Amino acid sequence: MKTLDSRSQLEPDVVVGAYRTGYFPLASSETGVVSWYSPDPRAIIPLDSFTISRSLRQVIRKGNFELRIDTAFRDVIRRCARRENTWISDQIIETYTVLHLRGYAHSVESWLSGQLVGGLYGVAVGAAFFGESMFSVVTNASKVALVRLVELLKLRHFKLLDTQFMNEHLIQFGTVEIPRSRYLELLSEAIGQDAAFR
Repeated sequence: MKTLDSRSQLEPDVVVGAYRTGYFPLASSETGVVSWYSPDPRAIIPLDSFTISRSLRQVIRKGNFELRIDTAFRDVIRRCARRENTWISDQIIETYTVLHLRGYAHSVESWLSGQLVGGLYGVAVGAAFFGESMFSVVTNASKVALVRLVELLKLRHFKLLDTQFMNEHLIQFGTVEIPRSRYLELLSEAIGQDAAFR
């Protein structure tokens, strides 16, 4: 772990460079100090073995959610930050909004009756997508956004979906942990290839 003083500028180019080498930033919810992480093991969702439960398939078939891409990025990241303990500081929000404007950061959004009710955001570099956070105010809203993300990544020939850490929510989709050394091999292959998210 590396630490960056919160008063320092979290430059977008620095962030993209960090992703290329296996690091990502998290801010302390108490101090705002940004630290750089490259965990071992690293969690990824293998795109060729992504798992969808029967109940979630039924939800998707009903088609209640409208799925949009990059129409409310700033709203999505702000919603993701709305929790008691968050690593998404105002500085993180501003930097990733710039990354969005530059075509690196993207959001997948779930809308219901014209309201944003769930979604996720992350960063695309080469053929690698780094999932950052998700939120949901309606049951299954973030899950259907994740399914849509995987569909897009496969369609666009992405090679790596990085979820950084493992959690109970992600296990159901086939998320696995791999050694950092193996992750860096996969990362090197993925960022060396061209893939357009949109």
